[in-house]
Amino acid sequence: METLHLNPKLLHTENNSKTAELYNEATEDYEFWSRDFNMHFGYYSPMSTNPFRRDSMLNEMNRQIYNRLNAKGLLCDLGCGMGGTMKFGLTKYKDLKIIGVTLSDFQMEEGNKRLAGLNGLILKEDYNHTSFANDTFDGCMAVESFCHGGHSENSFREAYRILKPGTKLVVADAFLKKEFEELCIGGSYCYKGLCNGWSLEKLGSIKKIEMLLAETGFKDIRIEDISLRVAPSVLHVPFAIGGFIFKKILNGDPLKPQSIKNLKGSLFALLSGVQMNNFGYYIITCRK
Repeated sequence: METLHLNPKLLHTENNSKTAELYNEATEDYEFWSRDFNMHFGYYSPMSTNPFRRDSMLNEMNRQIYNRLNAKGLLCDLGCGMGGTMKFGLTKYKDLKIIGVTLSDFQMEEGNKRLAGLNGLILKEDYNHTSFANDTFDGCMAVESFCHGGHSENSFREAYRILKPGTKLVVADAFLKKEFEELCIGGSYCYKGLCNGWSLEKLGSIKKIEMLLAETGFKDIRIEDISLRVAPSVLHVPFAIGGFIFKKILNGDPLKPQSIKNLKGSLFALLSGVQMNNFGYYIITCRK
């Protein structure tokens, strides 16, 4: 298969500047979380993963995403980070080509280096307003990325627009189980800390997201609560953060402001994860 070549169209939006700044400054720190730069939580499967080996669970999440897409041809990773999920797919499934989009210059430049020789390319674009033509892709995925846009209507409508008829969107992300106004004091505190630390506009409520998908035109909507599958990887957060800080101190390296925000966000993710009455982690699969 020939190597993929496309000309990126750079898009800049003021509303996304905080997200871009976070990942331009703090992405390299994610190596403490995953050697493969999987910038998401993992999926625990008793038969195929080790709960003490974080990367085995992170890559199992990637596998679960591709299993649900069940696609061949050209895919789009909407909010691809450093291309960890892309690289997993391109390595495991030889008949795929994947385009990823990110707001971060650092992620685009360094991620494309990691994808060298594979049929993948990362472009600097806003997943709410891409330059792709209608009906371009054989599948789209969004792994803990749409939360940065507040799980907005624009994100799902844009994914619908660029998908070919009959193809799937798969989203893996955290959502609220109730409206923000209904959260308890502790839930509200954790929610605000999580959003501030990770530059999230907001988290959508899962019930409203299901309605939004249907209104957008998606069919065969399947929503899976995988919170218990994700929990073992969430429990790695304090150990990973402790190791990261210890390494920085040992090397005499200062913690960058964005790194500190990122670490705070990770801690609030752990605190949010234990409040299963307020927060849940879901895989959503739907078809255009």
